[in-house]
Amino acid sequence: MTGARVWLGDRLVAAEDASIDPRDRGFTLGDGCFDTALAIGGRVFRADDHLDRLASTCAALSLPVTRERLAVAQESLSAEIGNGSIRLTVTRGSGARGLALPDDPRPTLFGAASPLAPQMMFKPLTLALAQTRRNETSLSSRLKTLSYFDAIVETDRAKRDGADEPLFLNTNDQIACTALANVFRIGKHDIVTPPLECGALDGVMRRFVIETAERYSVDVRVAPLVLDSEHDGWFLLTNSLRLIAPAGLAGAPPLSPSQARTVRWLMEESCHAIARDCGTDPREFGAEIPDLSV
Repeated sequence: MTGARVWLGDRLVAAEDASIDPRDRGFTLGDGCFDTALAIGGRVFRADDHLDRLASTCAALSLPVTRERLAVAQESLSAEIGNGSIRLTVTRGSGARGLALPDDPRPTLFGAASPLAPQMMFKPLTLALAQTRRNETSLSSRLKTLSYFDAIVETDRAKRDGADEPLFLNTNDQIACTALANVFRIGKHDIVTPPLECGALDGVMRRFVIETAERYSVDVRVAPLVLDSEHDGWFLLTNSLRLIAPAGLAGAPPLSPSQARTVRWLMEESCHAIARDCGTDPREFGAEIPDLSV
């Protein structure tokens, strides 16, 4: 888009002037990782969590990029967009044909920002069971790598079936995640989310929900989940841009009053936390907490 600026390497440049080597392994092999974060008032919500996770992912993938370099890009893009989302992408850079790691890797750091989409926040979603299984033994199931083809295919299938998001099971028939979010089961008296070993990402908002629930002595557990007709009506999805979204499988009954109160409380707590971190409650930009009582 003319007039927009993106981050490339170590500085902001006009989008039309940004170019990446077509031999970059991010293009040719999907060899890289990324992070997406919410910016309000030029500040990133839970900025340290995002930087820590991206830096640790780079380390796990042997991508020599420092946390300090990522922080400069994050701060520059958040100041540039003000209110919106920012995505940082790190690839291994260009290299010769083949899969062998380059002897002297020179990673590409690319970042872009998009306008705020408050209508996405807290929006209730419908789920469809994915046909593809999440491979919990794969490193990419627990890291935000560039390999998202399964999520793309299953999202398209879910939308053609009238749903918003696919719900992935792993190879052991355990609930793992959706295409874009971590999953919590909303029980009558507790909330439960799968452990990372089940093929779940270490989501920033997943951490927020666990920490917030523990702080207020709400019963939150990390434990394997399986689909079960007695309990599976509604789930809570967490994502850095959607924040907290109730999501139901087809035919799910309405949330019970206690479930609705728990979900609404977590949504309100996320608004308060964003106001503390960034100076502004997202409801001032049009985000709406839905009425879940009916």
